Amino acid sequence: MHDPACTVSVVIPAYNAAWCVRRAIDSVLAQTYRDFELLVIDDGSTDDTPSVLLGYDTAIRIIRQPNGGLSSARNAGIRAARGDFVAFLDADDWWLPRKLELQVELLRSQPELGFCSSAARVQDAEGQLLGIWACPDIGEAFIADLFRSNGDVAGSGSAVMARRELFSQVGGFDETLRSLEDIDMWMRLAAITKYGCIPEPLTVILKSPGSMSRNLDVMRSSAIRVMKKNRQLLPADLQAGYWRSCLAGIISDYAKWRYREGRKLEAFTDILLILVLAPMKKGRLGLGLLLDFLLRRSV
Repeated sequence: MHDPACTVSVVIPAYNAAWCVRRAIDSVLAQTYRDFELLVIDDGSTDDTPSVLLGYDTAIRIIRQPNGGLSSARNAGIRAARGDFVAFLDADDWWLPRKLELQVELLRSQPELGFCSSAARVQDAEGQLLGIWACPDIGEAFIADLFRSNGDVAGSGSAVMARRELFSQVGGFDETLRSLEDIDMWMRLAAITKYGCIPEPLTVILKSPGSMSRNLDVMRSSAIRVMKKNRQLLPADLQAGYWRSCLAGIISDYAKWRYREGRKLEAFTDILLILVLAPMKKGRLGLGLLLDFLLRRSV
């Protein structure tokens, strides 16, 4: 499905993904919407990923590169894309059959939308449903909502479809970020265009046990960096108190996770930072967390 010109370019980054990439690829090839090309970026895999990909012959386009990370692989896919729209899918996630069909229909029917996603099922390796990642509230100032919610775009890196032309305006995924590069991108897109979301779960997100614990410090530092680097994307009247309140809210989430991990001193340090950033708007939240911690309540 890779004619010289097509409507959708699907980009799957794959690094040592032999155990899962077949499911992702097969879910794309099973789409009811057929006018697409499928690009799989082998990001320097050292397992059997290359041989798995070769088994698909001409059904996919394989792009091989030295290991550069998720952002680098996605950017390689964007550069090679020939479609009007680009849809992203992580190698360990997969789509339900009407995902492309409904997203193309949405973007074509509402030309003011620059990107969209869908609700997603979140499940574990045994197939147990852990929850539904629902569409966020979409107000007139969606960029402000993204800062408050730490970039809550349903399905994120495995559910988003965007107009390819927009990437020439906002640039590619930030290859210097070790985590949350997708949130950074959605903020930059939301600053220049509108977002839409299909409430039907069309994407399945695989959640590995302990993934949050393993990446906690990287995610926290990346979240703070994303908030700081994109501060100027907010309207001028929201770049002071509102921005500090949003940053304090995000840090409060990581304070809770740190406390649950038994890292109490770091959690207390986060609470002090919350009180410094937004003493009026988030002071009660910080003091409430401190009281919960001292009384050893669950948070």
